[in-house]
Order: sequence, then structure tokens, then C-alpha cells
Amino acid sequence: MPSVAEASPTDPWLDRWLPLVIERAGGGPILELGCGSGRDTGTLAGAGLRVVGLELNAAAVASARERVPSAQFHCQDIRAPFPLPDGTSGVVLASLCLHYFDWAETTALAERIRRQLRPGGVLLCRLNSTLDVHHGAIAGWSGEDPFYLVDGIPKRFFDRAAVDRLFAAGWRPISVEHHVVERYAQPKALWEAVLERLD
Repeated sequence: MPSVAEASPTDPWLDRWLPLVIERAGGGPILELGCGSGRDTGTLAGAGLRVVGLELNAAAVASARERVPSAQFHCQDIRAPFPLPDGTSGVVLASLCLHYFDWAETTALAERIRRQLRPGGVLLCRLNSTLDVHHGAIAGWSGEDPFYLVDGIPKRFFDRAAVDRLFAAGWRPISVEHHVVERYAQPKALWEAVLERLD
């Protein structure tokens, strides 16, 4: 099992954002939505940051607690109330966890994340790409909304217009980039967005 200071050797995406994360966290805890088994939590904790992680899967939470004992974890749906007060976080991390919901729920969740951040706080977010054909995206999808069941699980896929629409109000984009990463057995296409909460 990797140590807390070790980033994923195949998907070290957080490394380049750590200076910004450290600055905006300001010594306070980072809220990590959908933390899974703690891979990104370990990167953050290894940089000396405090993390409060949310994850629905109890087995993943148990693994995360073992991997990163310094972090605080809550086994809950990310749509449930967050454990930190609104307006208190300098950083929220949401990597590949905002794609399970219909558009109304997705936009409501983005707004709740915005309210969680203090003005000038940042969201680091990764979203399924419409080009993510190895993980359920349908090439040449012609439906109105790329939100459908993949192996019985609802999944949403984003193009650049959908990313911009999701974060149109109350956000200033710092970076929005398309990447293909080697995180899983097959390459994963995704959008990586770093956004600042406006007043």
C-alpha cells in the first residue's frame, strides 16, 4: 500500500497544483468529495495538509483510513450536508465524483461547493469527458444529454461547453484542460478544471 507522501505513479495530477492548494488552504482543512480509498488524500496529507474526506463506499473509507490515518473521513453521500460550515474552506477537491447525477442535482452540488468555499477559495475538479470511450462514453453520442446508465450505474459525460455551463455563475476559471490519464487499466479521458469562487 502506498505511503501517504506518495502520489499515484500513473496519475500524479495533484503535484502541479500543490503550491496553489497550500496557499488557498491557509492552514485549514481541505474538503475532498468522493475520496475513494484515499489516493489523492495521501498526496495532500503528504504535503502536510489536513483533509476531511467524504466517500459513500464503506470499504473504500476503511482503506482510506488505513492509508491516511491523519485525515478525517465521513462515510456519506456527497449530496448530504457537508461536515464543515459554509464559507470556511479554502480548497475543495472533487475528482471524478460529480458525474452520477442528473443535471439539476449536478448544478445544485456545484452551487453547494461554491458556498462551502470562502471567497477566493478554489475547487479542483475532474469530470468524465465525452471522449472517455474506455469508461462508458458513447462515441458520436447524438442524444441531448450524455447522461445514461453504464453497467447499471448512471454516468454523465462532459464536453467543454458542459464544463463551462456548470461553472458559469460565481466562478472564475483558473485552468480548464482536457487530459488522458493512465489511472486505470484503460486510458481515462477527463476534464481537469481549477476554479476560484468569486464574491
